[in-house]
Formats: sequence, structure tokens, C-alpha cells
Amino acid sequence: MTIKTLLAAFVLISAPALVHAQCMWGDYSTEAAISCADGSTWDPVAMTCVAEASS
Repeated sequence: MTIKTLLAAFVLISAPALVHAQCMWGDYSTEAAISCADGSTWDPVAMTCVAEASS
């Protein structure tokens, strides 16, 4: 086999793994928006809606 053939085979074999890795490490800003009840806001650390702090 030639180097070009081996390189092409490697790319075709590894492509699905690279695509899967990109999906796992993707940008989370594209996730669905969370809506909370009036007077509360989303806390990403607690992963729940919490009451808004009043000033």
C-alpha cells in the first residue's frame, strides 16, 4: 500500500471518533434556554431555579 492509501484509510477510520469528541466537548451555549417562574433565575451551579436577590 502506498502512503496516500494508508493516510486516507486512517482519516476515514478516525473521522467518526473525532466527530463524537467534538459533540462531547461542544459549546454549551447552544443548549435550550431554561425558563424559571417570575421572581426566580437559573443558577447554573445548583442547576435549578433560585429566588432573585432583591436590593
